[in-house]
Amino acid sequence: MGQGKGNAMAITLLLCLSLLQSHMAQAAVYFVGGSKGWTFNVAPWTKGKRFRAGDVLVFNYSKMAHNVVALNNKVGYNWCQKTKGSKVYQTGRDRIKLVKGYNFFFCGFPGHCKAGLKIAIYAF
Repeated sequence: MGQGKGNAMAITLLLCLSLLQSHMAQAAVYFVGGSKGWTFNVAPWTKGKRFRAGDVLVFNYSKMAHNVVALNNKVGYNWCQKTKGSKVYQTGRDRIKLVKGYNFFFCGFPGHCKAGLKIAIYAF
């Protein structure tokens, strides 16, 4: 009887690991802005794409010209202002994993966000 219980636990563990692996395998990698990268007029790039929690966005840009501010606050996004919990990326090749719900990004260089260098993405 003890062996049957052990087998059931092992099978359950394998199923859980299999589900976890299949979920991870479904994560997609997106290069923000396509071949142009993270630059002005990037917003149309999101159209027609279905993002999922766990997908990775790659922001390619010149770190002398731009950065990426990631936040989960729509008010901060709308006003182009960092808010509590915002994170600033500045490597020029940033990889950011999407969380479920709204994910907001803008360039924190003066005037860039207000000139349209920002995107809002909903991840399912």
